Amino acid sequence: MLRALLALLGLALAVGTAAQQPPAPDAPKPAPKAVAKSPAKAVPKKKLAVVRPTWIELSPEQRQVLAPLQDDWENLERERRQKWIGIAKRYPKMKPEEQAKMQRRMHDWASLTPEQRRQARENYKNMIAKTPPEKRRKLREQWAEYQALPPQEREEMLQEKNKR
Repeated sequence: MLRALLALLGLALAVGTAAQQPPAPDAPKPAPKAVAKSPAKAVPKKKLAVVRPTWIELSPEQRQVLAPLQDDWENLERERRQKWIGIAKRYPKMKPEEQAKMQRRMHDWASLTPEQRRQARENYKNMIAKTPPEKRRKLREQWAEYQALPPQEREEMLQEKNKR
């Protein structure tokens, strides 16, 4: 059951990451807005807040682990970045086959088009909808219990799972 919960967690992270993707490169770009002729009437552009950590602020080890996400990193919200950094922190403790699996999944997800990611999220929603209500309820309860755990206990659970 813990494996199912952790698999669900991994999928939720991937789906959440995908929701942060930029529009397709071939999408039509909006027409530029007219600029005021008088400098006194010019409206200053709003600066977008820099979300930290930026890619360059990651350690070399973190950049190596998270390399499949490099192109999308600047489009991720802070919370998503923190989750991926947490995964990178646990990565050295994973078994080699788990590391390879993680890298493969990150690479596969990063290589999907926005439409393919949308379809994957839709397929996931459909799969959950087909799950019997009792099983869905039980999964939600287990997920809530897991999320309520202190970070230290979550880490211990993951380490215990990795020992198997």
